[in-house]
Amino acid sequence: MQKGKLKRRIADYTYRMMHWGQNRLPPGIRSLVGVLLMVGGVFGFLPVLGFWMLPLGVAFVALDVPGTRRHIDMWMLRLYRQAYLDEPTSNQ
Repeated sequence: MQKGKLKRRIADYTYRMMHWGQNRLPPGIRSLVGVLLMVGGVFGFLPVLGFWMLPLGVAFVALDVPGTRRHIDMWMLRLYRQAYLDEPTSNQ
C-alpha cells in the first residue's frame, strides 16, 4: 500500500471516530471511553489492542476540557482535509 493512501485511510478512520465521539457521546461517557482507550493503548503489545488507542483516548478526553476543545476542533478539520479533500501526492 502506498504511503499516501495509508495516511489518508488513517486520517479517515481517526476523523470518523472523533466525529462519532463528539456528536454521539455525552461528555461523561466520552471521558470514560477516552480513559478506556488510553488503558488499552498501554497494552498495545497485545494482538487485539494497539498503541494507536493511546492518542485517540487523549483526544477523546481533551474534547471535554474547555481549553483544549479549540485545538481538537482544528486537528479534526486538518484530518478531514487530509482524508477527503487533499489530492494524493507521489512524494509523501
